[in-house]
Order: sequence, then structure tokens, then C-alpha cells
Amino acid sequence: MGRSASNAAPVVAGEVRRGTSGAVRAAHRPAGLPTRRAALVPVMAFLALSPTLVGAQPGATRVPPRVHVLATGGTISNLGDDARRTGTELVGGIPGIGEMATVTVEQLSNVASSSVTQAMWRALAGRIRQLQRDANAPAGYVITHGTDTMEETAYFLSLTVGGCEPVIVTGAMRQANAVGADGPANLRNSIRTAVAPAARGRGTMVLMNDELFAARDVTKSNTTRLNAFTAPDAGVLGLADPDTVVFHRPAPACAAPRYDLDSLGEFPRVDVVYAYIGADSVAVDALVDAGARGLVLAGVGRGGTTPAMSRALRRATQRGVTVVISNRTGSGRVGAGSAPDSLATLPSGRGATIGATDLNPQKARVLLMLALAARTDARGIAELFNAR
Repeated sequence: MGRSASNAAPVVAGEVRRGTSGAVRAAHRPAGLPTRRAALVPVMAFLALSPTLVGAQPGATRVPPRVHVLATGGTISNLGDDARRTGTELVGGIPGIGEMATVTVEQLSNVASSSVTQAMWRALAGRIRQLQRDANAPAGYVITHGTDTMEETAYFLSLTVGGCEPVIVTGAMRQANAVGADGPANLRNSIRTAVAPAARGRGTMVLMNDELFAARDVTKSNTTRLNAFTAPDAGVLGLADPDTVVFHRPAPACAAPRYDLDSLGEFPRVDVVYAYIGADSVAVDALVDAGARGLVLAGVGRGGTTPAMSRALRRATQRGVTVVISNRTGSGRVGAGSAPDSLATLPSGRGATIGATDLNPQKARVLLMLALAARTDARGIAELFNAR
């Protein structure tokens, strides 16, 4: 992997390589070059930033706290026609960033968020956990990511990365070369938040359009608008105002990750099925036959579905599949089968039907997948969905 991010001397933007003389030099790569290999063996890249503070007395310098940016791609890097900016280029385009943080950049991938895989999730969470153990660990982390699946990645990280250091996931609704591109402001505000003392202990958050959201609460609710991200039930967690970062709720205590990826095997198959008028048993039966160990229903209203799909879901539980009931409405709780007084009635050693509470279908899938990978029984899974 090369030199550690914590002790390497920063160099001008580019890919870090060591010559035969031992000197470090910068080698630029084309912005659109595919980076599949980088997802497996991350290539380190660092940005030279001035440590001089604005308003400091002549000759007075200090090294600002370090923020490590892990770039994965998305609209924030997209230039069109398969060309993409690197994470180093994105950070390098923000004026005055060195006054607030010492930024290091690592390119894990450079893909659209629809191309993000569960293997990439593991690599991303594992890399952050590795950096946290370093003697000179960063004060915070920023993930650049596509917006379409951003909420899923953020929620996964919130369950698998603990510690006090904030993890900020950000991106853009407009591509990098568009008029009024929002990526630079989102990235700058994310770096500001990552070093803000009030952000410590808050875990993984999403920052878009000056607004901060808890990973569990946030969802993308518009296809194109700059204010596409909302938290329908919980509301905005905080704001990146021009002068400071403000939070509306107290910070929780720093916590260990809920799931230790090193102890989990392969993630089981968990799928989402959608309820609608006329939905039959075909999709449910086919997914169970394909090996699904968990199913999440995006139900109508408070988790309802048709009689035919309901019978298919009941058959699935009889075959050992755990079914979680969410909704397609965009907000609201589904508590069927998960109220505390019903936990004792949940079966052991077979499937069960559990309410997703306030988790939308895509996030319910993430939690169910991790719980099944950890071999959690039905009662334990119900308790997980009831916990905040």
C-alpha cells in the first residue's frame, strides 16, 4: 500500500510514487482513467496545503488538524463522457482549505454510486478502522460518494465504524463542470465539519446543501434538486453556517461499532420486494428459491400488501427466511411484530416477521443483512430494529 498517510510528507496533487533515488514525486493520471484496482489496493495521494493561519502574526504557523478524504466517485467528480476528477483534484480546487485542515486524500474508486458494491463497503469501512488505529489518526474523515446510494453507504458505515472521529459522507447533485456545481461547497463544508469539536461522537453523517443529517435518518427524496436530501421523521441534525457548524441535538457518547467486520463472514442475500395492487407471489417465491435469507417488504401504507404476496411471505418465514416489513410511503413507522410485548413470541430457529420501525426499505436491508451475517436470532433482530 506504500507509505502511511500519517507520516508521509505531503506532495503536490497526483499519484504518489517513489523514484529510484528515494525522492517522492507526483505523477498525474488522466481524470477519467478507470480505478478498479484502487478499490483493492488503494493508491495514496496527498495534497500540499499551507499551514499558515489567516490573521496569524508574521512567521507564526501551526499544523491544522488532519482530515482524510476517501474518494469513491459520483456526480461530484463527474465531468461527463466517462471523465472524472480525482479526489486530489477536487480538494485542490477549494481555495483556502489549508487554513482549516491538513487534508490527505485517498482514491478508493471512481465510479457512479450505482456501481458501488458490498466489497467496496467492506474496503471503505475497513480502511477507516485501520486509520483510526494509527498513532497519528485523522481528526475526521470525509467520503465523496454518488448521491443515488449515498444513504445506504452512510448507514452501513454508521453500523461498522465507531469511535469519536466524525465520518462525513458528501457528494453533489450537479456534475463537476456544471454551472453552479455544488460539489466544492459540499466538500468544503464537510471538511469544516470533520474538524469541528461539536461533531465528535456523532458517528457517520451526510452533508449536502449546507445541511447535516444523521446516517440513520437521511434519505434522497428528489432526483435533481440541490435540497434533495431530507430526514422526514427526525429532521435536520445540523447546519454548516458560514461562520460555524451548528448542531440541533446533543452529541451522543463515543461508541464502538455495532458490527465488527473482521468477525463477519460473507454477507447473506437480502432482497427488497415492492407491494402494489395486483402483486402476486412470483417475486417472493423466486427470491427465496434464489437463496435469499432475508426479505424486506416495501409495503403500502403501514406495511400492507396483497393477500397473494402475504401468503408468499408467510411461506418464506416457514422456510427460515426473516421478513422485515417497511413501507413505500417515505416516512412513518412500521411496528408490526416488533413491539416489546411481542418479542417473547418470536420463534427461534426459523424465520420471523419483524417491523422496520422508522427505517426505509433500503436501510432495513442493510441492518438485516448485517444482523443475519452476525447470526442474530429473530428476537435479537427485532430488538435491533427497535433500538435507535
